[in-house]
Amino acid sequence: MAYLKHLTPSGLRGGRLSLWFAVGCGADMALYGYDQGVFGGVVISPDYLRVHDLEGPSRTNLLSTVTAIYNVGCFLGAVSATWVGGKLGRKKSVLLGITIMTIGAVLQTTSYGIPHMMVGRIVSGIGNGINSSTVAVWQTETAPARLKGKLVILQNALLLVGFSISNWLNYGLAFAHGPVSWRFPLAFQLVFIIMIYLVIPWLPESPRWLITKGQDEDALNILSDIEDKPATDAFVLSQLQSIKYTVEYERTNGMSWGDLLRGRGSKKAGTKMIRRLILGMGAQSFQQFSGINVTSYYMPTILTSSVGLSADLARLLAACNSIQYLLWSFLGIRQVDRWGRRNTMIFSAAGQCFCYIIITALIRYNELPGYPNAKQVASASVAFFFLYYVFFGIGTQGIPWLYPTEINSLTMRTKGAALGAATNWILNFMVVEITPIGVQNLGWRFYVIWAVLNAAMVPTMYFFYPETAGRTLEDMDEYYRANPPILVFRDKEAISRKRPERYRIKEEEVIKKNDFGATSQTPATEGAEKIDEEQVQHQETVNS
Repeated sequence: MAYLKHLTPSGLRGGRLSLWFAVGCGADMALYGYDQGVFGGVVISPDYLRVHDLEGPSRTNLLSTVTAIYNVGCFLGAVSATWVGGKLGRKKSVLLGITIMTIGAVLQTTSYGIPHMMVGRIVSGIGNGINSSTVAVWQTETAPARLKGKLVILQNALLLVGFSISNWLNYGLAFAHGPVSWRFPLAFQLVFIIMIYLVIPWLPESPRWLITKGQDEDALNILSDIEDKPATDAFVLSQLQSIKYTVEYERTNGMSWGDLLRGRGSKKAGTKMIRRLILGMGAQSFQQFSGINVTSYYMPTILTSSVGLSADLARLLAACNSIQYLLWSFLGIRQVDRWGRRNTMIFSAAGQCFCYIIITALIRYNELPGYPNAKQVASASVAFFFLYYVFFGIGTQGIPWLYPTEINSLTMRTKGAALGAATNWILNFMVVEITPIGVQNLGWRFYVIWAVLNAAMVPTMYFFYPETAGRTLEDMDEYYRANPPILVFRDKEAISRKRPERYRIKEEEVIKKNDFGATSQTPATEGAEKIDEEQVQHQETVNS
C-alpha cells in the first residue's frame, strides 16, 4: 500500500512516464525562464517607474536593487533546499516551492510601492530557489541512464520557452498604456503555476530518495516503471543494488554539514565530497561569469544605453533574440552527449569570449567623441549579442545545472545541487545589481569584464573537470573512490566522452548475478540484498 503514494494513478511507465516528467519539470523551468526575462520589460515601463518612484538617473541604484533582490530570495530558497529536499523529498519540495511562488506572484502583481514589490520579489525568489535546486535532481534521479543528460538539457531549453514568452509579451504590451503594461506580465506567472499544479502531484517520488529513507520496495517498483521492465528483471535489480550500495557506502564514509563547514575530511576512504561540491558550484558560477544576465535582465536597457537604439526597437530585438536563443538551445540537447560536458562548455566559453571582445570594441568606437558613423558601428554589436546567445544556448545554458547533479554523490546530491544553485543565485544577484550601474558609469569598459571571465573558463574546465557524459550516477561514485588526481586532463578515461569499459564490464557482471537470482525465483528485494554483500566484497577487492 505504501507504494500507492508514489505511483501515478494512470500507471504511466517507460517513455510515457519520462515524457510526463519532462512536462512537469519543464513547466517549472519555463516559469523560471519567464521570471528571468519578464522584468527586463517591466523596468522600462513608464507606469511602473512612476508608481514606484524610480524615474531618473539618480534612482538607478534603487532600480537595480529592486530587480536584483529577487536573486537574494532565490539564494535563500536554494540554501533552504539542502534541508527541505532531504526531509520532504523531491516532489513535495517542488510543490512547496511553487506554492511560495504563487504568493510572490500575487504580491508583485498588486504592488503599489517599493517595499511591497521587494517583498514580492523576495518571496517569489525563495520559491524559485527551492525549485531550481530540486527539479534538476529529481529529473536526473528518475531518468533512464540513456536519457539523463538529454532530459535535463531539455528542461533548460524549456526554460527558454518561458524566457521567449516573457520577451514577446513585453514587446506586445509596450504599446499599451497604464498598469496593464507591467501588471499583466507579472500576473502571467500564474499560467505556468497552474500547469505545474496539474502535473507534479501525479508523478512518482525519486527512487534514490526513497532508498535513503529505507523504502526499498517502493523504490524497486518505481525503477521498474521507469525502465518499463518487471521488478524481477536483472537490469532493474542491478540498479537497485547499485543505489543501495552507494547509500550504505556514503552513510559510512560521508560528511555532515558540520564537517564540511569545519573543513574536515572523512577519516575513512572518502569520496572527495568537497572537491565534487566545488566542481559543481564552479560549473554554476561559470553560467553567471559568462555575462548572460547582463543581457537576459537588461537587453532593452543595454540596446538603448550602449548601442543607442529606440526603446521599441530594443524590445523587438530582445524578443527576436529569444527565439533564436531557444532554437540553438535545442542543439545543445543533441550535443551534450555527443560532444560531452567538458568539450561543449569549452566550446561555448571560447565563443562567448570572442563575442564579448567584438562587442567591447564596437561599443568603444561608439563612445569615441566625434567618431564618424558611430551609430552604425555600435549597431553592428547587435549581431554579436545574437551570436553570443548561440554559444551560450548550446552549452552554458544547460550544463551548469546538469553537472552538479552528476558529479556529486547520492547523499550529497541534494546538498550539492542546492549549493550549486545558491552559488548561481548569489552571483546572479551581483550581476543584476551591478549591470545598470556599470553600463552608466563604465561604458564600454564594463564589457571587458565578461570577455576576461569567459576566457578564464576555458583552461579551468580543461584542467580540472572530469567528463560525466555516458556515466551512470554510480559510475561517478566509483571513479572518486579510486582517489583520482585534481588535474584530470592527462587521464584519458576521466575525459573520455564514452563510458569507460571497466564500468560496463562490472555492470554486466552484476546483471548476470541478478539474472541468476531472478531465474532461481528469489524475491526481488531478497535477491538485491544478497548481491549487496557480493558487491561489498567486490569493492573491497577493487579498493585494495
